[in-house]
Amino acid sequence: MPALRNAAAVVTGSGRGLGAALAIALAEAGCHPILCGRDPTGLERTAATILDRSGVESTIIALDLADAGSISAAVAAIRARHELIDILINNGAMWLERGSEPHTSAEVLGVINAAVSGAYLLTQDLLPLLHRSARPDIVTIGSISGLPNAALQTAAVPFYAAKRAQDALADGLAQMLNGTPVRSLVVHPPYLDDVEPDGETWRLSPERAKGERATTRDIVEAVLFALSRPRHVSLSIVVDADNGGRFAPMISPR
Repeated sequence: MPALRNAAAVVTGSGRGLGAALAIALAEAGCHPILCGRDPTGLERTAATILDRSGVESTIIALDLADAGSISAAVAAIRARHELIDILINNGAMWLERGSEPHTSAEVLGVINAAVSGAYLLTQDLLPLLHRSARPDIVTIGSISGLPNAALQTAAVPFYAAKRAQDALADGLAQMLNGTPVRSLVVHPPYLDDVEPDGETWRLSPERAKGERATTRDIVEAVLFALSRPRHVSLSIVVDADNGGRFAPMISPR
């Protein structure tokens, strides 16, 4: 994608799942990935996959979005290596499923701090680097749980509330950055099947029939589409599915 070639892209939560798939796809589109997350083994695995598939060397940055000190250290490490960044994808989050037992304070604070406080602090601290870019974009990976009147389904209330706040965060950033070159984009996934790039399930994902679940490939392609739009266009995308979507019956994530 010419619009993404040579872009420096920070991807949080890129040690596994959707974050890893996003980083791999961005590298193949010509970006330089800056991999951020809590799991060094997962980040190294993603970096090795990127190097093997596209020959791109990734930057690896330790980051715990629930820890303000970790965010400050990560921002300092990014600034030491990069004069600017072009793309920030706020993907890192913690899933919390509802159950019969009360949630611990660590679970509740972890979910909300990672998705909201941490994402905001990271974005705020990286804005000076984004403002140095000719094509700066912030992408929030939200959730159908964050949409107005969304069904709770299997999500715990703290996760549900955090995703609602993330939608407000993306909207607030769009308003705050109105009149600047920085776009605030948001993609809201449904419940997903986690598929790995270039695996058989990834390859067959576009052939799924209506009624089947969405996959990580669907979200990756939505993000790439949003990033590649002309600069005067900002998108808010809801990716829906009958199975695991906004109007699905009560389900359990797989």
